[in-house]
Formats: sequence, C-alpha cells, structure tokens
Amino acid sequence: MASQQQLLDAFDDLLQPGRFRDYGPNGLQVEGKHKVGHIVSGVTASRAFIEAAIAARADALFVHHGLFWRGQDGRVTGWMKQRLALLLAHDINLYAYHLPLDAHPELGNNAQLALQLGLRAQGRFGEQDLGFCGTCAEGDRFGSARALADHVQSVLKRPVVLAGPAQRAIKKVAWCTGGAQGYFEAAIAAGADVFITGEISEPQAHYARECGVAFIACGHHASERYGAPAVAAHVASSLGLTHQFIDIDNPA
Repeated sequence: MASQQQLLDAFDDLLQPGRFRDYGPNGLQVEGKHKVGHIVSGVTASRAFIEAAIAARADALFVHHGLFWRGQDGRVTGWMKQRLALLLAHDINLYAYHLPLDAHPELGNNAQLALQLGLRAQGRFGEQDLGFCGTCAEGDRFGSARALADHVQSVLKRPVVLAGPAQRAIKKVAWCTGGAQGYFEAAIAAGADVFITGEISEPQAHYARECGVAFIACGHHASERYGAPAVAAHVASSLGLTHQFIDIDNPA
C-alpha cells in the first residue's frame, strides 16, 4: 500500500506538470481513500471507465483526460454529477495528467506511440516542444506515405485518414498524439515528409495538398492508449502496487 500523497508525489516527480501551460489541472483531481493498493489506468475518466474501474476494485484511477478543463461550465449536473457521484461513493482517487503525459520522453503518449509504430524520435518541435520527429527505426521501411498509413492502420486497428501526397517518399516523420492537428504547420516547418496525429480538421487537408506534406489522422483515442498504462505501471511497480489498464473503446 502507498498513501494518496506518495502516489501524487511519484506522478509529479515523473511527469513534472509545473513545466507546462495546460488546459486544466494536472495531478489529484478527486480525492478518495488515503491508502492505495490498486491503480487502474485509462485514457478518459468517462462514466463507463469509472464503472469498470469500480468493478476492478480500484483505489485510484490514472487517466490522460480528467474531469476538469479550462472554460467549462462549473456546475455539477448531468454527466459531471454522475461521474463524480461514482468516484465519491466508492472513495476512489482520480489522478489526471494531460500535456505532461503527452511529453514524457520514454513513457508518454508520443514516445509510446513511436514504440508501437516503430519510429525513432530524434528531436522535438512545436509549442512547448510537444511534437516529436524522427525516422523509422528500421531505415526506409515504409517507402511512401500510403505504406506508412497502412502500417498505422494495421497497428492501431482502426481506419485512418490520409491527406496529401500518398506516394511521397518518407524519410522524416513528425507526430503528436490526440487533437494536435494545429501542429501541422510546425511539422512542415521542421522538414517533415509526413505528420501523424489523432484528428484532422478542414484546413489541414488543404495544407497537405498545397505544401506536399502528407497528413495521417489515426484517431484521438487510438493514438493515446499507450501513455497512461506505461506511466501507471511504472509508478505502481516503484511503489509496490498493482495495476491494470482498462480500455473503453472510442471511435473518435
């Protein structure tokens, strides 16, 4: 067992949330029981995830998308009331880390997505250095943007959107998980041949065509399934706790 504060200190020491300008509070978002033995990690603190974690007898939840965001309605009604009621009734701690979880160089979302896709990070780009760039770990394995898109689709097991030149030769890859379509111009400026992220908005298709740089959108949830379990497993192991990852499917 570890204390609630020991767990918070371990997450903070690893992820360094004070380094980031974020869209909501990082750290302990909902206070539960003082002693923690079992951590359940997931992508989002949805009601379905919380219910599954309760069934798994979780003492603490560790997620990328927590409950509280800058600019949201502060009233505790509807879905917010339902989620909070479950956490409070079962005395479960909720820890959430957003940008710090994306950015960690070994265990974060970007690093873990690279591990899944066989990419080797060689640098950073974009606001707060959240974007990663590098090459295929096996040299010129992918050949073209189309081949890389097919590989991403196969690994993540969900359809992807490919915009721009499908036959462009791929040497430099840039990526940033989740809803990072706004990083595309920075990826182009960094010399990328292709950019991988979770979502695509209307302007990016035009940028891809006009700039000759391919854009692969592979799903917000699908691109961010790997950081939370990697961090939670690492911290659980260091504190002698048990951990499990629960993935609530999301087509977005």
